[in-house]
Amino acid sequence: MRNARRTLSLLFGLGVLLAQRLWAQAPPSGPPAAPANPFQVSPEERARLDRLAREDHADMLRQLNITKLRPGFDGRAAAGAPNAANYDEARANPYPDWPDVLTLKGGREGATPEGWWARGRREIVEEFEREVYGRVAQDVPKVTWTAGETVETRVGGLPVVARRVTGHVDNSAHPAITVDIQMAVVLPAHATGPVPVLVMFGWGNMPDEPVWRFPGMVEPAAPPSTEQLVASGWGYVSLSTASIQADNGAGLSAGIIGLANGGGRPTPEQWGALRAWAWGAARALDYLETLPAVDARRVGIEGVSRYGKAALVTMAFEPRFAVALVGSSGEGGAKPHRRHFGEAVENLAGSGAYHWMAGNFLKYAAEEASFGRKTADDIPVDAHQLIALCAPRPTFVSYGVPEKGDAHWLDQRGSFMATVAAGSAFRLLGAPDLGVTGDYRVARMPPVNTGLLDGALAWRQHDGGHEDRTNMSSFLAWANRLLHHAPPPAPADQPRMRADRNSHLAHQQLLAKAKSGGIDVYFLGDSITRR
Repeated sequence: MRNARRTLSLLFGLGVLLAQRLWAQAPPSGPPAAPANPFQVSPEERARLDRLAREDHADMLRQLNITKLRPGFDGRAAAGAPNAANYDEARANPYPDWPDVLTLKGGREGATPEGWWARGRREIVEEFEREVYGRVAQDVPKVTWTAGETVETRVGGLPVVARRVTGHVDNSAHPAITVDIQMAVVLPAHATGPVPVLVMFGWGNMPDEPVWRFPGMVEPAAPPSTEQLVASGWGYVSLSTASIQADNGAGLSAGIIGLANGGGRPTPEQWGALRAWAWGAARALDYLETLPAVDARRVGIEGVSRYGKAALVTMAFEPRFAVALVGSSGEGGAKPHRRHFGEAVENLAGSGAYHWMAGNFLKYAAEEASFGRKTADDIPVDAHQLIALCAPRPTFVSYGVPEKGDAHWLDQRGSFMATVAAGSAFRLLGAPDLGVTGDYRVARMPPVNTGLLDGALAWRQHDGGHEDRTNMSSFLAWANRLLHHAPPPAPADQPRMRADRNSHLAHQQLLAKAKSGGIDVYFLGDSITRR
C-alpha cells in the first residue's frame, strides 16, 4: 500500500511538474490590461464629490438639529497626540455593560425560542432599522434581470460557466436616475446537481477580468477565494456594489437610495449604503432562485472591510441567506460601538463615512444638539445583537493580523467579544456557538490560526492581512459540514487543491519561481523538495 501511494504521488508530481514546465516555456500572450483604479478620479471630480457629500452631510445635521459633532479619531496619530485613536486595552471599555441579547423592552426576559421569534428579534431589528442602518424604502421599484454574455472558461484549472447578468431597476417614475445592478454568476460546468453559491460583494467581474488591487498589498499565500470555491464544488457571484449604490455621500440622491426617494435627500430614518448593498444582495438571490443549477437553500454572503459590514448586515436582515463569511468588518460591523478602540462611532458619523448608515446614527456623535449630548452608550443596540440576528444560521467572523495589514483600527478583540456575547441567541435556538465559557468581558481570544469552528457561530483570526481568502479553506470545511455539502471527488489523474496553510505557502513560492523563469523541483517519497 505504501509503495502504491508513493507511485501515485510520483505520477501526480510529474504531471504537475510537466504542466508547470510547459506553462513556463509557453510563448507569452501578453499580460491582461491593468484594471482601472475604481477609486481614482480627477482632482476636479474629487473636489465636486467632496463638496456634495459635505452639503448632504450638513443637511442631515440640520434635520437632526445637531450643531456640533465630535471629530473622528486619527488612526495614524501617535499615542498621546490630539484626537489619536486609542489602542490601550486598559482604556477600551468605558461602557462595559452591553444590552442583553435576550432581554425584551421593559426588562422582560425573552429567553425562549418562541419569545425570540415573536418579540425579541423583532425589537432588535426595529432598533437597528431606526437608529443604525436605516429602513429600506417601502416602494422600491421592481428589478428585471437579463442574462448577457455567457462563456465557458476555467477557474483554478476547473471548467466553469460564467454569465454576466444585469438587473435593471424600473425607473419609469424617475427616468433621470438609472440603476443597473451588475454581477457575474459563475458555476461549475459539470456539477451533477444544484450547487451552493457564495455571493461576494465586490466588482461584478467575470473570471478572466483582472481586478484592481491596492498598491503595496501583499498577495496572500492562499489561492484566490474563487478558485477555492470552485474546487470545493461551489459557485460564486461577483456583485458590484457601485452599481447598486455609490460609496459616497454625494451619491445618496442617486443609486437605489436616490431612485426610491425620487432624487431627494434621505431623511434620518432612511437607509444608508450598507443597507442598500444588502438589498442588492437580496435581489441577486432572487435571480439565483430561478436557476436550476443553484441550490437556493444554500446561498451564502461574503465581504471584507466595508463589504464585511455589508455582509453581516445582509445576513442579519435577509433570512434566506444560509451562511455568511464576515471579513474584517470593524466599526459598523462586528466591532462593538461601545468599545473605545480604533475606529469609533465618531468616524462613521463624519462626512467621509456617514452615507453607510442611517442619518439617525449621527446623533450618537453629537456634542451639541437640541437633544443634548449623546455617545455610543446611548445607542439602543450593538454589534453582538447584529450577529445574534443571524442565528441560528451559520455565521463565520474572520479577521487577519495587524502585522500583515489588518490594522488594530478594526478592533479584533472587541469583535471577538461581540461574537462571544451573541452566542446566547444561537444556543437559545439550538445552534452551538463558539463554545467559549464565561463572560464576554473576560473572554480570551484564541491564538492566531486557531479557529473556534465546532458550532454554527464561528471565529478565526488568520495570519494574513486585510482579506479573508486566507480563511477561505477553513470557512469551506466548516460550511460544507454544516450545509451537508460534499465536494466533488477529484479524478485520480487530476490534482486536488490542498487546504492546509503550509501547502498554500509552498504553492505561492512555486508560482513565484515559475513567473521568474522556471522551477527546479524533485520528488522524494511523498514529499516535494525544492532546491
